Amino acid sequence: MGMGVAGSYLMARLKDSEHDVTGYELKSEETHDSICAWGTIKPVLTEFCKKTGRNFDDFLIHDGKSMHVKMNDNVKFDIGLHGMCTYDKLALIKDFIKDSKIIYGNPPKKEELEKEYDMIVDCTGFHRVYLPKMKEDFFLPTYEYKVEYENGVPYDDFYIEPFPGMSGYFWYFPLGEKWAHIGAGDYNKNHIKATDAFLKKHGGKVLKTKGRPIRLATPDRCKPYYSGKVVGVGESIGTVYALLGEGIIPSMQCVDIFIENMHDFAAYEKAIEKHYKVYAKVFNFVRAKIHKDFNFLKALPDFLAIFRYMKKNEDRFGMDIRIADLLKVAKA
Repeated sequence: MGMGVAGSYLMARLKDSEHDVTGYELKSEETHDSICAWGTIKPVLTEFCKKTGRNFDDFLIHDGKSMHVKMNDNVKFDIGLHGMCTYDKLALIKDFIKDSKIIYGNPPKKEELEKEYDMIVDCTGFHRVYLPKMKEDFFLPTYEYKVEYENGVPYDDFYIEPFPGMSGYFWYFPLGEKWAHIGAGDYNKNHIKATDAFLKKHGGKVLKTKGRPIRLATPDRCKPYYSGKVVGVGESIGTVYALLGEGIIPSMQCVDIFIENMHDFAAYEKAIEKHYKVYAKVFNFVRAKIHKDFNFLKALPDFLAIFRYMKKNEDRFGMDIRIADLLKVAKA
């Protein structure tokens, strides 16, 4: 249920299996779209694509070299990139499902699905349509434009502006020689204001407007992962890395974990808890900053755990991980 990043990749992985799989998508085939910026890490997506017989280079748009960061007028720095890129996210999603049975528009209710299918996989993202309601959610509203620049792009590579108190950030993601995604997510709801201010300053023709909430509540806060015949995969169970607001790779990792454990939901839950354990530390760190309940000495153990995790997985994050850069963000 839901043909986004997780649902489409899962369809591609299961297509040639012993299972009879049907995909459902709320939107029509013509309006089916992919919300949020198209940034990811090339080597990681290359491996995911290989598992489905696809070449990620066919979807690659921009191979990043440096991310420009502006904390304020006095604090600006660059982060070296090694694999961070933009890609045609929607084209890959559509390619993942092109040979699968997909039913578009107004998917059936849970009761109807339970009569027809042995298993219902909830990949409906933030909406979590088929799983029980969470006790407490935590999310950011986001807003984005796809912009065309006829007279030259304002930046030749990735550019971000974290908001004060780590409440979110503005992003500029290049999409080739004259296009970009510009947008922001902000707990304090300044995301539209920041995006419009950048548009006014740098100009450009708006081609598309998108907006949606993104769940930052991590898997430990998104239980139950399953109920009856329904099991959640991807953002429906909180697979977003809260420090970056990144959900593409974590959601695809979740698909792989699900496939390994799809016949044992209890084993799936344990595997999810293990894989995303550090995400809870990241979430607690970010939430404390947002709620202005942050004490650096108190948060130091989590800060160091986050740094060690990201440093150890530099290739997965596609960037130079330096403790000085993390400190600049933490002290914002």
